[in-house]
Amino acid sequence: MQEGQYTQTVYGYIKQGQYVEAIDCLLPEYEANTTSRAALSLLGYCYYQLGDYDSAADCYGQLIQLFPEHEQYKIYYAQSLQKGCQYEAAMKASFTVDSPAMKEKVVKLQAAIKYDEDDLQGAKSMVEQCASDDPDTENNLGCLLVKEKRYSEASKKFSSALNVKGYQAHLSYNIALCHYYMKQYALALKHIADIIEKGIREHPELSVGMQTEGIDVRSVGNSATLHETALVEAFNLKAAIEYQLKNFEGAQEALTDMPPRSEEELDCVTLHNQALMNMDAAPTVGFEKLQFLLQQTECPPETFGNLLLLYVKHQYYGQAADVMAENTHLTFKMDPYLYEYLDAIIVQQSSPEEAFRRFEDIANRHTLNLRKITKQVQECRVNNDEDAVKKAVNEYDEALEKYIPVLMAQTKIYWDKSNYNMVESIFRKSVEFCNEHDAWKLNVAHVLFMQESKYKEAIGFYEPIVKKHYDNILSVSAIVLANLCVSYIMTSQNEEAEELMRKIEKEEEQMSYEDPERKIYHLCIVNLVIGTLYCAKGNFEFGITRVIKSMEPYSKKLGMDTWHYAKRCFLGLIENLAKHMIMVRDVVVQDCVQFLEHAELYGKQVPCRIQPPLSTTAMHELQGKNTVTFEARLLKALLIQVCDL
Repeated sequence: MQEGQYTQTVYGYIKQGQYVEAIDCLLPEYEANTTSRAALSLLGYCYYQLGDYDSAADCYGQLIQLFPEHEQYKIYYAQSLQKGCQYEAAMKASFTVDSPAMKEKVVKLQAAIKYDEDDLQGAKSMVEQCASDDPDTENNLGCLLVKEKRYSEASKKFSSALNVKGYQAHLSYNIALCHYYMKQYALALKHIADIIEKGIREHPELSVGMQTEGIDVRSVGNSATLHETALVEAFNLKAAIEYQLKNFEGAQEALTDMPPRSEEELDCVTLHNQALMNMDAAPTVGFEKLQFLLQQTECPPETFGNLLLLYVKHQYYGQAADVMAENTHLTFKMDPYLYEYLDAIIVQQSSPEEAFRRFEDIANRHTLNLRKITKQVQECRVNNDEDAVKKAVNEYDEALEKYIPVLMAQTKIYWDKSNYNMVESIFRKSVEFCNEHDAWKLNVAHVLFMQESKYKEAIGFYEPIVKKHYDNILSVSAIVLANLCVSYIMTSQNEEAEELMRKIEKEEEQMSYEDPERKIYHLCIVNLVIGTLYCAKGNFEFGITRVIKSMEPYSKKLGMDTWHYAKRCFLGLIENLAKHMIMVRDVVVQDCVQFLEHAELYGKQVPCRIQPPLSTTAMHELQGKNTVTFEARLLKALLIQVCDL
């Protein structure tokens, strides 16, 4: 650094938001003179801007000792402690500020501390001491109303503050957040779009959208500019909205669109959303991120519940029980229904009967609440109160979404025991509330299908699902299409089955034309399920032949899912041949051997199963065995041995 340019360089770094570089310049000065007011003050400011609140508090603590007459350092010290989640120490520090000129700032800081501690009454009493014409008061009251779930009133407070202060990204974000909570996604996205557009226009250096485009850009860091634009918050909220709307690609894109930062610079909310929205593609990484967040002071409140739900989804019941036992302080903050649901799921592993009883208790409370809300909707309609009707309908939808998982957990207990009559009986009890819910209709269709005597009734539930998406039939799950085709065949409606299969084939051909490299398995799985049906009925010759034909061409149709269906048919064939229960013609056996040779050839890179996210067995230990090639070779050897070829 040139002589005489030290101060200019340091302030230049700070002005440009290059706080790390500024700290690198300031530290030698501080080490040379540990009582330097300028060095400590600037270091505290830089650490604070970087989010290193412990270091900032340390700097301001030293300044208070060295220069007790400067009251602003006491404020900065308390603010640093508050940001670092040391609320008790922050409140204690705030009481040491004696200057009457800083009384307003102290009260606002104390209100923020109470707010962070979830002491809403205490925070409200502090905010009410502030000037009523202060825009910050309106904003703070809005934040308290959000905590109380009074989103419409909160939105009005934020809008009022926005009108007084002029456009501010964070106020616009607060309004968007209220619309999100009220499920007014279009209005929320409008405010988000304004934030993003303004951020891109005024700060092109933040590289918005560059990562999504595949451009390699350096981290922009956690600068004051980034904070002021509210871009991180806006993109996280946009991702949440897209996720709620089931647009998972859009949710992932929103996260990659935000200004680039290195992983260690990411805030807790972004890290949580990355884990959640990439869970299907990278479950192991997702679990690691959520486990890490749970150990942090500033952990998003949703982390605990989401981690437990994902453990349950992936059938890691032991880990879920351990996390609940280790974090009992967090269970008190959970939605009581969610806690009871997870507790019953864990109990189910050791006592299904006790779990069913618990689910029944939860379900009864849900149904009482649903009836109560239904009555409210009817009363509001009689009174012609459209706003009240809309609010009550939203409440009903939320209550139903809480009830559905409990109902499904109940039915799963009997589904696992293959007691499909009992599953159907439980579904019938819930028809009053769920008959329009897609998940309920789909699962009713499945249970009717599994009873093998109610194919006609199953068609009644499968058909509306398929017809709803008939113009984009490949968006329907392949197993739904397969089950509907089987139901048609079993009720002698072969023409309908053939028409459906022609429709699937036509769409697959169109998609292959548009994207020749893409693998599409819908028609293949439909034929595999039909082939499996014939094999299960003992007609192995026709069933196996259908399975073999469905896998052509092997380069496009051989995948983990399709192999799963195919190998079951071959295992059934080998078992029945070994027991001398069936006879098949030599030509069929030769076709089987030839098929397995093709599977061996094309299946070298096709895995047979996905490694569980938390598995302790490394994939390299399964190298060679976790492939279609290995299993096809094994099946061929068994078939040759059984048939004495």
